[in-house]
This record gives sequence, C-alpha cells and structure tokens, in this order.
Amino acid sequence: MSQLATTRLSVLDLAAIRHGGSIADSFADSVATARHAEALGFTRYWLAEHHSIDGIASAATAVLIGHIAGATQHIRVGSGGIMLPNHPPLVVAEQFGTLETLYPGRIDLGLGRAPGSDGATMAALRRHSHAGVDDFPQRLEELAGYLDDAQPGQRVRAIPGQGTRVPLWLLGSSGYSAQLAAKLGLPFAFAAQFAPGYLHEALRLYRDNFRPSAVLDAPYAMVGLPVIAAESDAYADYLASTARQKFLNLIRGRSTRAQPPQEQLDWSPMEQAQVSQFLGAAVIGGPETVREQLSEFVARTGADELIMTTDVYAQEDRLHSLSLVAEAWQA
Repeated sequence: MSQLATTRLSVLDLAAIRHGGSIADSFADSVATARHAEALGFTRYWLAEHHSIDGIASAATAVLIGHIAGATQHIRVGSGGIMLPNHPPLVVAEQFGTLETLYPGRIDLGLGRAPGSDGATMAALRRHSHAGVDDFPQRLEELAGYLDDAQPGQRVRAIPGQGTRVPLWLLGSSGYSAQLAAKLGLPFAFAAQFAPGYLHEALRLYRDNFRPSAVLDAPYAMVGLPVIAAESDAYADYLASTARQKFLNLIRGRSTRAQPPQEQLDWSPMEQAQVSQFLGAAVIGGPETVREQLSEFVARTGADELIMTTDVYAQEDRLHSLSLVAEAWQA
C-alpha cells in the first residue's frame, strides 16, 4: 500500500461566493460538497473564519458547521479555524460544546490567532491590534478548561461545553503555533494553501519539540494545500485560473469573488510571481499528475493528513476534482 493511501484526506471550505452567484448558492454548494466528501471516505470537512471579505461566506463559522453537520452523517466537521482572539473563550466553548452535544464525536475545534480580517474589521470585532500574540496561550488554556471536566471551586462553567472535550487543533503559517502545539501535545495544521514558504521549518519545529500529552502520544501534522484535478493537465490548469484570479485580486485590493476560468490572465511579472508564492504548494493536473504530485508531497512532508482547498468556479468541477483525487488516493 502506498504512503498516499495511508494518509487521511480532508476538505477545507471557505464557502466561496461565485461572481454572479449568491451567498445562498454558496451554502448549498458547501452542503453538496460535504456530502460528496463524506461519500468518498474523506475524514473531515472544515470551515474557516473570515470577516468582511467579499467572496467568503463562512463568517459565522460555528453556525455553518452546525448546518453542515446536520446535513451529513458521519464525516467530522469543524473549524479551520476559529480565530480565538476574536471571541471570548467562554463563548467559543459554549458554541462548540453545543455542536458536540448535537453531533457527538464529530466536531473539531481548530484555532488560530490571526484576525481573519483587516484593521477596521478588527475594531468592529472589538479586537485590539496586539491581541492574539501576547495572550493567545492564556486564552487557549481558558478555553480548554471550559471544555474539560469542571474543577472544584470553578465559578464559571460552559454549559453546554464542560466535559465535552472537543478536540483542539492549533493552526498556523509560521513557527509560533507549531511550537505551541508541540509544547501542549496538540495536533497541528499548517496553512500551506496560502503560505507554503515556511512549511518544512514549521513541521520540523513541531516534531522536534513535541511533548506527549493526554491527547497525543506522538505528533500529528495536517497540511493544507490547493488541489485541482481534472481530466487532463491542460484543463486542470485552465480551471486553476479561478484560484489565480482570487489571489491576483487580493493583491490588487479587489473583490475576491470566484471568477470564471480564463485562458490567459492580464498580469505583470511581479504579480505573477506573487500569485505563484501563494500557490507554491498547489497540486494541479490530470489524474496521473495529481497522484504523483500528492505522493511526492506526502513523501516530502511526512504529513499525517492533507486538507484540500479546491478553488474552481463551477460546482460540478469541484465535485469532479474531489472524485479524481479520491481515485488517486485509493489506487
């Protein structure tokens, strides 16, 4: 059996809004994609918290997680991630304790410390600019305390939440979360879907510094990456122009709604280089190319699990891509 075949596969969703589509369409697509991923045998379906970004509809992440969990049967559903400094730990514990109570054994709580927004939105969230760096470990400890068994004399309890022990993950794109996850013995997910440059160093820091805990005996690393599979390399590359336009528009400060694919993009060499940095870990191609590149990626990184983003314009192309990846995975 190949190393790829023994690596878990999962899906990361931002509930992308298509140009010409609606937010309701995005939510319906997310449900259909989650059901498809479940039927293909994928492990989990995560949704990411972002705010005030035209093109991303997963702002009320816990609400959407509940919607997806209610529309599926057994796939794990969770956050990739909740930006903890945006929220009081008690509220997060109550939300995810409620989800775990409704869908026992199926909820994950991935946590990050970035704002998922710009400065003005941070202010609207009542978040200070320094929050998330100085006090993130303390917030994390408080949250974990609300999800664990109640302690004698504990005055504030998460109800629901206390005793649910929702699995915690740390997410990151640098060494900070890697080292904190290692210190606490938690699973770690690296965001190579948009920041691949520090991937190998972050994984090294996590594995070298890992301390066994009540949660994990050994390090467990999940890596996010863009994956677009199609019937041929050429057509997959064509579909990937939607993802390239997203990052190009992000660089230009424009709407990041998913755009239809294009044969050629009007961009400068500098913009092309910047977009290529964002997509440096991308796997794009026909079935054989995807199988080879995913196998090579797992061999290079030693990832225990891959969580994929598939930024294409048409829903049928997204579902077909996941099917082709599943075939490569099971080959």
